Amino acid sequence: MKVHDMYFVLHAEERPSMNSQTMKTASFDVDAQKSFTPLCPDELPVAEGDRIGGELNFMATLASLRIGSKDAHSPQAPWVVTGHAQMLQPTGLEHADLTWVSHCVPGTEGFTLLDELPAPYDYDYFVWKGVEPDLHPYGACYHDLHGKLSTGVIEYLKGQGVQQVIVGGLALDFCVKTTALQLAAAGFKVLIHLPACRAISAEGATQAIADMQQAGITVAATREETARLAKA
Repeated sequence: MKVHDMYFVLHAEERPSMNSQTMKTASFDVDAQKSFTPLCPDELPVAEGDRIGGELNFMATLASLRIGSKDAHSPQAPWVVTGHAQMLQPTGLEHADLTWVSHCVPGTEGFTLLDELPAPYDYDYFVWKGVEPDLHPYGACYHDLHGKLSTGVIEYLKGQGVQQVIVGGLALDFCVKTTALQLAAAGFKVLIHLPACRAISAEGATQAIADMQQAGITVAATREETARLAKA
């Protein structure tokens, strides 16, 4: 089963209303980079990852602020391996738990955002993560795996009075899930727009959705559902 085929079986779990008449909303495009699409087959191609740009733009129409993030990695990082068969192995490193092939290297095609998206400087706030070679975070709210070094995005959102964040991006079962969980732990109402996400695997998507819903995060399967829940 492909990830997008699961949309129709999902049922969003609504959280209590936070007075939508005054609730300020931000959208968050998590790591919507070409490295995570079939456009860069030697990196970390996520099936149909190149098809989410329009859905991320739809999310932005429901929000007053637009946030984005990018991976930005050194090709000499200690967690880098040469082939896909060597990936997802424990590294023994404190701040980079698994091995990955090189991806999202600044200056390469894979580092760039999807063509449909704004340039980073046109977002209201933007995060580059994983710049330090020995750090490989998944969530966009912290530079490390332990929630110690803030990227500033939580503080920015709170300073702007944001209460709700609509999240999409790549990949659902890693960076999107972790970012959403970090935002929920910080006290935001979090809504996942599933059509704006793709996962590395269907099994990973199923687990990610379960983990997020258990944390009180709402998962919406269609534009109509997302628009309705964003106002709930």
